[in-house]
Amino acid sequence: METSQPEIRYLGRSDYYSTWQQMKDFTDQRDAETPDQIWITEHDPVFTQGLNGKPEHLRDTGDIPVIQIDRGGQVTYHGPGQLVIYCMLNIVRLGLGVRALVTHIENSIIAFLADYDIASAARADAPGVYVSDAKIAALGLRIRKGCCYHGLSLNLDMDLSPFSRINPCGFKNLRVTQMSDFSIHLSLQQAGLELCDHIISNLYGGKVDG
Repeated sequence: METSQPEIRYLGRSDYYSTWQQMKDFTDQRDAETPDQIWITEHDPVFTQGLNGKPEHLRDTGDIPVIQIDRGGQVTYHGPGQLVIYCMLNIVRLGLGVRALVTHIENSIIAFLADYDIASAARADAPGVYVSDAKIAALGLRIRKGCCYHGLSLNLDMDLSPFSRINPCGFKNLRVTQMSDFSIHLSLQQAGLELCDHIISNLYGGKVDG
């Protein structure tokens, strides 16, 4: 079955909780013909705790809210200066299993970072993308009705200190990094559209329309 390219939505800064609700609503209401969508956004400071999240990984959350959500994985942090891309994809229509989907998304992030001469890699024991031993991108998905939602976060130019209040993704003393540490400064929209180019090329064999 031929799969058309996804619709790209640029949300700018968005509220985490309401965006999550919109993702769930979109997934619940879509049918076999509904085009896929990819949303580009960033959030105000928030910790999100996945379905398997353990309380001990929330070390000192302070005044940053914690939201229990329905993706896989443990706790992570979202905040201004971090690119978040939500992937509402019909993975049955794409002919992908979950592991292949994760690999495609990780490879898209790796290729995007390579465009800026940042060498990165995935890890078999922990989804996401790493520069040496420091995590630069996180990944978490939920599958429902043969479709996925949630997605990835990539650190662009942000305050990384809230990561020290948690065990990121359930790993103690996990270092984090961001593109600005390598003197790369991109707007949210530019980084989002360029990364979407890689995701669409990997999953659909094309580039962002327009």
